[in-house]
Amino acid sequence: MECNYMSETRIFICDDEEGILKYMKKLLESQGLVVETFTSGKMLLARLQQGPNADLLLQDVKMPDMDGLQILQEVKKLRPGLPVVIMTAFGTIDAAVEAMKLGAYDYVTKPFPKEKILGVLENVLERELLRKENQQLKEELGKVTLTDAIVFASDRFREVYELTLEVAASEANILILGESGTGKELIAGAIHRHSKRRGRRILSINCAALSDTLLESQLFGHVRGAFTGATTNQKGLLEEADSGTLFMDEIGDMSLMLQAKLLRVIQEGDFIPVGATRAKKVDIRFVAATNKNLEKEVAEGRFREDLYYRLNVISIPLPPLRERKEDIEPLARHFLRKYNQRMNKEVDRFTREALDLMLGYSWPGNIRELENVVERAVILARSGVVTTDHLPMWKKNVASTAATGPASALSSHQLVSLENVEREHIRQTLARTGFHKSRTAEILGISRKTLDRKIAEFGLKPEGE
Repeated sequence: MECNYMSETRIFICDDEEGILKYMKKLLESQGLVVETFTSGKMLLARLQQGPNADLLLQDVKMPDMDGLQILQEVKKLRPGLPVVIMTAFGTIDAAVEAMKLGAYDYVTKPFPKEKILGVLENVLERELLRKENQQLKEELGKVTLTDAIVFASDRFREVYELTLEVAASEANILILGESGTGKELIAGAIHRHSKRRGRRILSINCAALSDTLLESQLFGHVRGAFTGATTNQKGLLEEADSGTLFMDEIGDMSLMLQAKLLRVIQEGDFIPVGATRAKKVDIRFVAATNKNLEKEVAEGRFREDLYYRLNVISIPLPPLRERKEDIEPLARHFLRKYNQRMNKEVDRFTREALDLMLGYSWPGNIRELENVVERAVILARSGVVTTDHLPMWKKNVASTAATGPASALSSHQLVSLENVEREHIRQTLARTGFHKSRTAEILGISRKTLDRKIAEFGLKPEGE
């Protein structure tokens, strides 16, 4: 590991195994690094409150005094910018993903050879150096608000967006219709930002997430003594949203009792807080959303017809992602930028195979599922590139191949066996890496020696040979 910038680097190692600590300390000090070791989470946290502090922390996921993930959370409170590499003997992707979501920079599984741990540390420290060198640029990029962006390329969604801008200027109540995860809250935000009320607040509430009692209290507020525990007056969202916009998500899950109370607010422009006797006047624009068929709900007596017509002055139907496939790639790239910034990572692209896999997937969870998949891929990607191996759909395809029959990737005359599935998976991974054996072995999670044996066993050769 010949890196000049690492000569003054200070590494903290937290592990309850004395053997691991001695081995790691000797190894890293032989590279010219300053090393401090800790056998408990409490010792580590106490040290982090002093100085000088570490440039990188190696943290075992299982400790005797504190859970490793709990230690990680406390470390991030004390030193938010400290890169943390998790060490685990369990080797489960779920544990690694959870640690990465909590702020870990990378992970390694025990036992790890000298080359593996030095390679990981070099990679993390090199990226940290690049991050610091580009900090000013990243601060400028960070000023862009990604969460408010509405990304699309399809004509289908362009029509939706143009309708959104057209109706935003009116004062009419709007009903947004669509499956879960199609972006209803983003559309509601766009309506508010392009309306005459944009200088006022937009508040939101999920009607499906709260019980009737809590939803009523959140909406209408209450006065002191209205019920047990109501020791002070509490403003509700109706009062807070006065002169602005109230977005009511999953309105189809609201009970008939609360539907009647909401109807009065819309018709009369006033409401009575829980436990009060006097009404309060409000001026609110209502934007509601649902994934249910409200006409069917009305016909079956689960939704008030008069409230439906009050909310549905203008309706905006959102198409599911499977019906706007042209938007998958730009949305995926948008989420890639978003989570690169959030996690300080440098994952700059998808392979063509990864994009093709995403384009061919049906996305039952729509944009929300796509965002989750890309976030997971950014966490797992090690080389700055998202491949099919970082996408859960790929694993489903491989499992389906082994369980049900020939996959499209296999020739039609091949028998579907685990051996054929393994051969094809290795062949495709080699092709994606340009027959780079070390990278392929890392992606597959096997040693270089094992990969060489598999290449010889299956007779695999670079394309063109």
